[in-house]
Amino acid sequence: MPLHKGSQKPDERPVSVNPFFGEADPVGGMTEAPPKHRLPDAPLPSMTAYQLVHDELMLDGNSRLNLATFVTTWMEPQAGVLMAECRDKNMIDKDEYPRTAELERRCVAMLADLWNAPDPSAAVGCSTTGSSEACMLAGMALKRRWSKRNPVPGARPNLVMGVNVQVCWDKFCNFWEVEPRLVPMEGERFHLDPEAAAALCDENTIGVVGILGSTFDGSYEPIADLCAALDALQERTGLDIPVHVDGASGGMVAPFLDEDLVWDFRLPRVASINTSGHKYGLVYPGVGWALWRDKEALPEELVFRVNYLGGDMPTFALNFSRPGAQVVAQYYTFLRLGREGYRAVQQTTRDVAKGIAERVAALDDFRLLTRGDELPVFAFTTAPGVEAYDVFDVSRRMRESGWLLPAYTFPPNREDLSVLRVVCRNGFSADLADLFVEDLTRLLPELRRQPYPLTRDKKAATGFHH
Repeated sequence: MPLHKGSQKPDERPVSVNPFFGEADPVGGMTEAPPKHRLPDAPLPSMTAYQLVHDELMLDGNSRLNLATFVTTWMEPQAGVLMAECRDKNMIDKDEYPRTAELERRCVAMLADLWNAPDPSAAVGCSTTGSSEACMLAGMALKRRWSKRNPVPGARPNLVMGVNVQVCWDKFCNFWEVEPRLVPMEGERFHLDPEAAAALCDENTIGVVGILGSTFDGSYEPIADLCAALDALQERTGLDIPVHVDGASGGMVAPFLDEDLVWDFRLPRVASINTSGHKYGLVYPGVGWALWRDKEALPEELVFRVNYLGGDMPTFALNFSRPGAQVVAQYYTFLRLGREGYRAVQQTTRDVAKGIAERVAALDDFRLLTRGDELPVFAFTTAPGVEAYDVFDVSRRMRESGWLLPAYTFPPNREDLSVLRVVCRNGFSADLADLFVEDLTRLLPELRRQPYPLTRDKKAATGFHH
């Protein structure tokens, strides 16, 4: 009830009716920005704190328009509800959350079956926070198996891989004191060559990493040919070198779209495989998976049995506490889509990638390196004769329309090659693809009128994300 003039008590303040954005109450309102590098002296109202954080995050790029990331940026609302229901569950508390632990076990079994493990029930594996942790685990197992085969004091282990591997493999070699032996790019070959990889192996090689597929251009590495080259090496030298397949992206694409491609546990030399559930596994970040073909591939001493909160719990992940939400979301997605659903989603995504690639090639300003027919990813560069602008100019100008289109230089020996890359994901619709091509086409006349590209000191890789 409104108060008549003079009836207001001295300690009461009138309710503000000014149409200002934010809280009307000056105490705890948004009339002043809170401190950014120390804790505020007093609490804020929950809606005020929310609005401050929400508004600052509006300055981030739009994840749906991020063509750099492989990470899932759209899921069904039901998955979001399940994740919210499980975000307070600690995956490590398997006694307290036995059903969450059971869903993790089922996901491992489903992946073992999907990747053609000789005996899916005998395959071992676990969820991780992403493929980086999964790769670390796989590398640790390779090193431990090597140390048992080669108990030579002072010997330095090495790991053979293409120069195009994800940075997590560089981290592994650094953290675990393993010499990285890198197969360089040559000419139009942008990933590992099987014979060149075998030539780098010796008695101290813990394994060879094959990528399905490369983040630089979306191409699959020839895993079967790699195994054949290592088979021939064993016949000549007796060296038995295992293979780990980094299937961060392709491990959830090839089983559905490239069923005749032999890359997985059907190859006896493949000891372990990882994938990112939060990439083409179609789950929000972060969840990854590491699987070994059998118990012999994962040394028992790497499995810790912890008496935690009253239960005997085997664990071999690097991390301990983490939420169960992403694992639950992975199981939901497996259950929701099944093989046919995954096939439909991945085929649609590949079709979108191939369609965009064809339209980009038709612009004549660009040359395709890949066409999106393996991973739903393609890379392209400026065509011969284009001198007014380069890929870094294209990336910069597309950002003005909201598109996060990465531009970057390839590693040795192709540092002369700078490219743009488009990653198509579930949720990147044909309509968005049309808008992307329209925006790219619209800016070309202006780029062609430039006198020259940006000077080299202003060029830098933009938005490249593995």
